[in-house]
Amino acid sequence: MNNIDWLGAFLIGLAGAGHCMGMCGGIASAVALNGRKNSFQITLLYNFGRISSYLLIGALVGGAVASSLTVFDSSHFLTVLRAIAAVMILLLGLYLAQWWNGLLKIEKMGQHLWKYLSPIAAKMIPLRSPWYAFPVGMVWGWIPCGMVYSMLSWAAVAGSATNGLLIMGCFGLGTLPAMILVGAGSAKYSQFFRSQIIRRVIGSLMIVYSIYSIFLLVK
Repeated sequence: MNNIDWLGAFLIGLAGAGHCMGMCGGIASAVALNGRKNSFQITLLYNFGRISSYLLIGALVGGAVASSLTVFDSSHFLTVLRAIAAVMILLLGLYLAQWWNGLLKIEKMGQHLWKYLSPIAAKMIPLRSPWYAFPVGMVWGWIPCGMVYSMLSWAAVAGSATNGLLIMGCFGLGTLPAMILVGAGSAKYSQFFRSQIIRRVIGSLMIVYSIYSIFLLVK
């Protein structure tokens, strides 16, 4: 795992702005409006909480897979995981380009857990203080999301808990500009990343990257 992988994770987060706005934009706006005088502080705390969840799950997944590979010493298993990661990025590209919504079926896998977590976040709103936005963000970071699942497949083959954490952290930072702007009510930014042309350009780039990754595995 190197700087290119971290940069790639950041760019995927940045490129998936439209999806992030759709998944988390509503709650981010609602939380920010909950405290008009401190809306920027609340938006930051909410998003830092959300990214903290990504860091945690990235470290857990990356560490668990790395430990398993050490115990079983299976290079074949690692190759399979890398292939799965490439396929997940392919599905993400197809979804962002609006050519196939198969990724939404994968999102449903997390709905069982989410039905237990969402009431916890709901009970924290309205916020008792701006600082409550952080735990709300942490809970909301577990919402079923195809983009997050795609990046977790990448974190799984990162090689260690630290690298898994860094992959998810860079991805989270990539999503930050969009979420801060949507919290501030930037309609123009939202329209730009939700435009069909932008989505298809971004999706196409991800598809090309995933096919290249698969080619390297079978070469």
